[in-house]
Amino acid sequence: MTQRVDFDKIEIFLIRVLKTLITERSVSRAAMRLQSTQPAVSAQLKRLRALTGDPLLVRAGNTMAPTETALRLLEPATRILQDADLLFSPRAHQRGFDPLASTATFRIAASDYLDPLFLPELVAQLKRVAPTVRIELMPLSGAFDYRRSLAAAEVDLVIGNWLKPPEELHLGRLMSDEIVCLVAVDHPAVRSSTTRAWSPERYLACEHVAPMPLHAGVHGASPGVIDEHLASLGVRRDVMVRSAHFSLIPLMVAQSLLVLTTGRQFCSRYVDALPVRIVRCPVPFPPLTYYQLWHELTHASASGRWLREQVRDVARKLPGHGMPRRAEASA
Repeated sequence: MTQRVDFDKIEIFLIRVLKTLITERSVSRAAMRLQSTQPAVSAQLKRLRALTGDPLLVRAGNTMAPTETALRLLEPATRILQDADLLFSPRAHQRGFDPLASTATFRIAASDYLDPLFLPELVAQLKRVAPTVRIELMPLSGAFDYRRSLAAAEVDLVIGNWLKPPEELHLGRLMSDEIVCLVAVDHPAVRSSTTRAWSPERYLACEHVAPMPLHAGVHGASPGVIDEHLASLGVRRDVMVRSAHFSLIPLMVAQSLLVLTTGRQFCSRYVDALPVRIVRCPVPFPPLTYYQLWHELTHASASGRWLREQVRDVARKLPGHGMPRRAEASA
């Protein structure tokens, strides 16, 4: 009976305190964010601990870290707050999204695999049609849990490539690209490709360069879509260099015998600027497909729908969108 009485007395602000404490991982920062005082937030944390039966935040060195229970509560707390906002602001919901008047902040986690000009063009498009919005671009990395960040509404959208995107997320296909190899102009692969001696065996025996995995796999760390597919074929390549700076890899290729295997769209941007060539990949790969992913929390949001439409439109304007071409050595 006591638990039921306590439950009935939980107010929306206490749920906001819970979410803010978990995301800020600090009582003092949470107090500033909530425009409250540290003693007041400490008292609310004590109340939340009693209600949940969990410490929620624990000391980890000089900082505080959320417990497993706290992280599990983050998504439902976020959903409750968003639903409450819709419930008590129906007129704002009905008006939809006005890009010209909006001062919203859009947070996008993305890789630059698709095209080195994609993100600059996306920012230009957003600022052209919604001049007062704010944009935060975050890189995907193995340490970035994009699934949790989407579920916690810390990120609005994730853009990247996956062999099998997570099933619990909504997705929109942006484009498919042919997988090719980028090599230096004097690489043996250029000559071999004209005599059809550029074989899977020679490809696998080369020294390869690859990006660091941009995201964790569904069941743990992912080696990346190229190595995932090679593993499914029962073969592996010799990756001599892994770089977190994908846009710098073509410069490495131009000055070495390294082989970069990725989408034609990305490689084509460098053929005229660097002494590099595109050659076909002798190992058969499925098309490299790029998606935008979002959570159910923002699926019906007017601003979320608008943002996804902008991303889709910019991707469609990229040269060769959705039209893989045969890869041969470029002269």
